[in-house]
Amino acid sequence: MKKIRPLYDEHGAEGYYRTYADTYENPHFPEIKALMERNFEQFDTSEVLDFAAGGGEVAQVLQGLGVRNITGCDPFTFALFEKKTGLPCLHLSFMDVIKNGLPSKYSLIVSSFALHLCPAGDLFSLTWQLLEAAPLLVLLTPHKRPELENLQGIELAWEDSVVTGRGKKVRMKAYRRSTF
Repeated sequence: MKKIRPLYDEHGAEGYYRTYADTYENPHFPEIKALMERNFEQFDTSEVLDFAAGGGEVAQVLQGLGVRNITGCDPFTFALFEKKTGLPCLHLSFMDVIKNGLPSKYSLIVSSFALHLCPAGDLFSLTWQLLEAAPLLVLLTPHKRPELENLQGIELAWEDSVVTGRGKKVRMKAYRRSTF
């Protein structure tokens, strides 16, 4: 598998996913699995959206934990998600969600390694739409971005992290609307 960062730099995030959508693999699957399993009891998994789902890594972990009501959402890797998980996948982009919201309500939305790709000027609108559709938004990220707790009306519910074999942190950050 090629390193993703140089390909992002070469093609841009959208160009990367248009080119490599059918072969995308998140190199941090072990960390995703560890964080999802360790925090599983804190989630209401009655209706889950795996947002910007990639190859369905989050969905696969949840399926392994017995969760069945999962939908994916990714405008680029939807075919890969459906193939790997056997689950349906919406074809919505960040801008689609910003403009029209999501078509359903969910008990939990998880976004893995994706929201930092949202343009800074659109991040509040996207986050607000996601939190309109679910009471809890969980982000998995290989760095501190995005820091949604800096957005008015949004609060960090909890945070967890694991360290990779290379000594880097993968973070889980759970957000909800502020209770003023």
